[in-house]
Amino acid sequence: MSRTPDLGTEPEFRVEVLQNPCLPPGGGQVHAIVNVSSRGPESVDPSVRACEVIIVDTSGSMYGEKIEAAGRAARAAVETLRDGVRFAVIGGSHEARMIYPRDERTVELDASTRAEALEALRGLEADGGTRMGVWLTRAARLFEGVDGIKHAILLTDGRNNEMFDSFEEVLRRFEGAFVCDCRGVGTDWDVEELRRIDSAFLGSGPDIIADPADMAADFRAMTRTSMSKTVADVALRLWTPKNSIVRYVKQVAPTVQDLTERGVERVPMARDHPTGSWGTENRDYHICVEVEPGAPGRRLRAGWVRVVLPGPTPEQDRIPASGNILAEWTADEDRTTGIHTRVAHYTGRVEMARAIQDGLAARRGGDEATATTRLGRAVELAHGAGDEETQRLLGRVVDVLDPSTGTVRLKPGVDKVDEMTLDIDSTRTVRTRPRMNGRVGDGTPGPV
Repeated sequence: MSRTPDLGTEPEFRVEVLQNPCLPPGGGQVHAIVNVSSRGPESVDPSVRACEVIIVDTSGSMYGEKIEAAGRAARAAVETLRDGVRFAVIGGSHEARMIYPRDERTVELDASTRAEALEALRGLEADGGTRMGVWLTRAARLFEGVDGIKHAILLTDGRNNEMFDSFEEVLRRFEGAFVCDCRGVGTDWDVEELRRIDSAFLGSGPDIIADPADMAADFRAMTRTSMSKTVADVALRLWTPKNSIVRYVKQVAPTVQDLTERGVERVPMARDHPTGSWGTENRDYHICVEVEPGAPGRRLRAGWVRVVLPGPTPEQDRIPASGNILAEWTADEDRTTGIHTRVAHYTGRVEMARAIQDGLAARRGGDEATATTRLGRAVELAHGAGDEETQRLLGRVVDVLDPSTGTVRLKPGVDKVDEMTLDIDSTRTVRTRPRMNGRVGDGTPGPV
């Protein structure tokens, strides 16, 4: 375990590697859960630079109650921002219109600009289509040249109208340029679209706001979390030995995010995987490395994991915490057959998420046999893990006949909110927003 001294406004980082390093003769696949925790100051120093961009869907489908609630939610977010933060508000339709300020720039928040923004957010009008790539492009331009924490909130109630390839190009072009948390209001939006945005911009997982009345509380909570961050662009650097293969690097808590292909070689023999902004929090990463097999008695460092605060050059990077992933070969079967409990837990969680998503996709496509099989597998895994919340959500989509074997029957006429909530929840392994009939609210994090 490694830790840092107090670095003023920056959080204190700790790294702990959880694994069974023992491999049988001829074995080469090493698994480890890398826990990274950070503890920041109780109150964020005003010197911490931050920029917030609020993107509100103002397309025609938002007409009525939803556009009024969106205005209240955006005002709640502005009210929650701390003085000195730079911010802007975008109205998104087939174009990205500046709501505040009127020209394309961010402004520093003070009593005057806060009042102006709150006034500008009164009487929003709903009109036009939905082109999320255009919204994200304007947000990226607003963040250009900004130092420190860069965070956006994106709210929509519908599906993207852009061509798939055009939208994907935007995601590729601006991947990781800022952090973006997405919300969908109602049930006419596409979970997978927001999941792709969330993945590209390292969000905390998309979520549903079934009732527009809950929007303001959720925006306030997201903004409060954003304002608690104290350091941006943190990377997880993984060094591995010569002739090894990194099978995957996945964030597995608080949400599931595959970071394998996001790694870049900033220093020789290592790749930096982006993790976004940090405050006081705790995240787990599942790392799998394939190394050359060894004989009994051989020991090897299969990976060296470092938390990196990037500097202008690699030589100026700061390494506040690090940990070793080890491999040891032995002929003792009792030592090699045991899987570390955390590795087993998250392996099951990732499989369960995939089973839920596969099952729901098959159900939407009319393939009832596949849907039954995959959702049944999810029930079996949730039951085995003692995950009562996921079992409850699955129980709204299937009739559970035998949870221990995953024997289920598809329910007819499933509520769309229940289906979308299950889909969204599948990749969340630490819940911070307790649910009641699809609604969200503030809550205390708790592991699944």
